[in-house]
Amino acid sequence: MELRHLSAFVAVAEELHFGRAAKRLQMAQPPLSQQIRQLEKELGVQLFERNTRSVRLTSAGDSFLQPVRTVLDDLDTAVRAAKSAGRGEYGRVTIGFAGASSHETLPLLTRAVRAAHPALELVMKGQTYANVALDRVADGSLDLGFVRLPVTRPGVAYRVIDEEELVCALPSDHRLARPENEIPIDALVEEPFVSFPADTGSTVRDAMVGACEVAGFNPRVVQEAPDSYTILALVAAGVGVTLTVTSVQHIQQNGLVYRRLSGPPIRLRAALAWRADNPSAALRAVLAVAEEALPTPTGPAGGRTSASRH
Repeated sequence: MELRHLSAFVAVAEELHFGRAAKRLQMAQPPLSQQIRQLEKELGVQLFERNTRSVRLTSAGDSFLQPVRTVLDDLDTAVRAAKSAGRGEYGRVTIGFAGASSHETLPLLTRAVRAAHPALELVMKGQTYANVALDRVADGSLDLGFVRLPVTRPGVAYRVIDEEELVCALPSDHRLARPENEIPIDALVEEPFVSFPADTGSTVRDAMVGACEVAGFNPRVVQEAPDSYTILALVAAGVGVTLTVTSVQHIQQNGLVYRRLSGPPIRLRAALAWRADNPSAALRAVLAVAEEALPTPTGPAGGRTSASRH
């Protein structure tokens, strides 16, 4: 039994006229009559009573009609679902991000994706620091990651979505916390620091340590915390100071201030990263939405970095 036989049966059953059914199916009448005879032979029952003047369903044909319509409707639904999935309208995309630094960019992306593809599922993996996100994108356990440059994993593509600057967060009663004061990094040489754990893959910690080393010292980290919210609460409590990024300055609390660093700005570029060979249509759909929701910064400082393969 072939689908064309079922489609032919439904057309004749609805038209009750072989000529009109053949025209509807855009075929000649003799092949249509042959298909109906083949179907009846396979079923072992007569589906139509026909004579030179009329065509009508037999009781067997009448019983057969609704189940066949259901089969054809289900097939059409399956075909449309497959095509929609191929366009990325359905499916699942796993996204790794680290909370506070994605405070603005992540909601812009997720809201835009849900508006464009409401049936597409986004699985969010929080506290996935940039280097860890990069590793998980590279090994395929994440589809998409919020990372920072440089992106050096083989097979990983990326696009820059933001540019941040390293700033100093310190207690509001700190001697260096004067309004509009820019802080030389070497003025922090004796200060206790609060930061992410060394083994979390945090690019912010890497940038902090690197900036201090350039200034001639290693930061003395007296307490570690898993996220920016906790780190900045500890700073506000007077435990120490930290170097962080401008994207977390939405975190405001009593006892906490942010101050720029003196000298040339220390910039970190944020990016979206994905495996270049990931075949997921859903991922391609998310990336297309991201082009609009999170455009690459332009200008001398934030010039576009094209997705590239290493």
